[in-house]
Amino acid sequence: MSSQALFAPDDGDADPARADGPHASIDRARAPVEELRRTLCNRDCPDACAIVATVRDGRVVALAGDREHPVTQGFLCHRTNQFLRTQYSPDRLDTPLVRDDGGTLRKASWDEALSFIADKLTRIKRESGPSAVFHYRSGGTLGMVTAAASELFFEQFGPVTVKRGDICSGAGEAAQEADFGVSDSGALSGLEKARNIFLWGKNVATSSPHLIPVLARARAGGANLVCIDPLANRSVKLCDRFVQLRPAGDLALAMATLAVVFERGFVDADAASYCVGLDRVRQLAMSRTVSAWCALADVSDAVAVELAERLHDGPTTILVGWGMARRAIGGAIVRALDALAAITGNVGRAGAGVSYYYRRRRAFVSPARGVSARTLSEPLFGQEVLAATSPPVRAIWITAGNPVAMLPDSAAVARALKTRELVVVVDSWLSDTAEHAHVVLPTTTLLEADELLGAYGHHQLGVARPVVPPPSEVKSDLEIFQALADKLGLGSYPQDDARAWKARMLSPELVSRGVTLAALERGVVNNPLAEKTLFSGRVFPTPSGKVELMSALPEDAGVRYDPEFPLFLMSVSSPRSQSSQWAKAPPRPAEVTVHPDAAAGVKDGEIARLESRMGTLTVRVRHDASQRRDVAILPKGGHYRDGAAANAITTARLTDLGEGGALYDERVRIVPAA
Repeated sequence: MSSQALFAPDDGDADPARADGPHASIDRARAPVEELRRTLCNRDCPDACAIVATVRDGRVVALAGDREHPVTQGFLCHRTNQFLRTQYSPDRLDTPLVRDDGGTLRKASWDEALSFIADKLTRIKRESGPSAVFHYRSGGTLGMVTAAASELFFEQFGPVTVKRGDICSGAGEAAQEADFGVSDSGALSGLEKARNIFLWGKNVATSSPHLIPVLARARAGGANLVCIDPLANRSVKLCDRFVQLRPAGDLALAMATLAVVFERGFVDADAASYCVGLDRVRQLAMSRTVSAWCALADVSDAVAVELAERLHDGPTTILVGWGMARRAIGGAIVRALDALAAITGNVGRAGAGVSYYYRRRRAFVSPARGVSARTLSEPLFGQEVLAATSPPVRAIWITAGNPVAMLPDSAAVARALKTRELVVVVDSWLSDTAEHAHVVLPTTTLLEADELLGAYGHHQLGVARPVVPPPSEVKSDLEIFQALADKLGLGSYPQDDARAWKARMLSPELVSRGVTLAALERGVVNNPLAEKTLFSGRVFPTPSGKVELMSALPEDAGVRYDPEFPLFLMSVSSPRSQSSQWAKAPPRPAEVTVHPDAAAGVKDGEIARLESRMGTLTVRVRHDASQRRDVAILPKGGHYRDGAAANAITTARLTDLGEGGALYDERVRIVPAA
């Protein structure tokens, strides 16, 4: 299949961006005024695409990828292609909402909403101190101005309670920081110099579609692509080889491959000079036979041999998927992959490495100092808010997040919100979380954003500028905090416009290299502070200056069985869904995909129950014989109120490193409907 075929829309929906589509509203008696305006996507996605919006008479009528952007290269993902459904949805919030004494959210003026918030925050701070206020900020927007504006406000008001850990990437980032001193990646162009590329748990076709042309060029240049994943996904079609291992078997397969590396003498000749703990890793790898490790991973011994040989025949890059780190042993998995690359010499050279994340914040500075009164664990949000004392959490402000849908144990999160004195949600629509708020403040969408952006999937830096103004009663997060600061008498809070904030937030080191705000406004710029070849010279920002290899393994390599609940729940991104943002309403009930043999006798298309030890969802069962018999696949990001959220039946628990969420360790079963 060609790479372009993977970009094509995969359903028959009418395109809302068409001038004659359902959202068009123009006077056909006169010639419309039309122009192209450029911006960057600020949603939680590694690609940070450059968008060209066609604006006709003040309304966006079409979206396209910017051909001039070196990564976007003229195409957008399905989700962004369909964003006009959200932009012009009748459900879009266009005025503040305040909950009345009868419990109903009603429309209110900005003055009423902000005065209500200011009075409540002032009283809570006076009676219990600022730590009784919890500011929760997530990745609904990756804009640096929104992040800085919210952090600075709550530092000046408080400091208040903030989250710790990271529901998405906490374990993986912590693992790479322990091994290499930093979690970062080299230039995308380096992939074209690789002989082998492992897509280890990474479905680029859905989660990083702009990697596809890069991988296609690498493959055309002779690189071999290997997909290693429990799920049969669209990325398999891009690869020469597919290894469909057991869920949570990644650590076992990595250790089996390490054992082969040591047995066959594939260790880089200089590894001892730039690695600490080489002998200990050898002991760990040899603590089981290759066959025993492979049995845990449910693959043949030949797979470990092949991977070891490909690592030896480098340069080899391992592209690490974020899902693996969302297991209880997520940190150990990523550390094992780091060890594989380091020991075989696949670090510090073009075409090699372990790519998990790009340090998008490196080029920017924030006016906030990162000060807080206390922290609460993000994956344990519901439990920790409900249990907090000295003082209890009395108020919660939610920026760029929908924790009821996106965090495990949705019921506990909802209960935590329902029992607070003040919950403020800033959003563009009435999310699962906003439904539990006392005040909902409408904010800008990605087409109205005025932001500074880096990416966690490449090195490009840029700015987002509004292609259309927001509705008259909608404010940006920055404007909301500025107005509330004025209400609270925080005279030191900057009242400058977004452009002034952006200019101040560019690091002096960046500006000294000619990357000014004016330069970014002319177009995206490759971050000059980023290393094209990461760890060149094999010098690492660790205490020892070397790779500090893992020194322990979890019991049973994390592979455990539960005969009552035989399926691993895998809630993954789909072409139509990303986090809790949907291009269109998800199906009701939620659809779960399983191998026919794992369907408990439920026929394709029939209704059933999907049960875990903590809850039940009503689902429609879909059969897929290409999947393993021990997985149940549910689209990520379904709404809790619709009974489509995987987190409604997912236990809140932590990963081994980084306080991430062990989201992929939930075991489930299918039960025929009564």
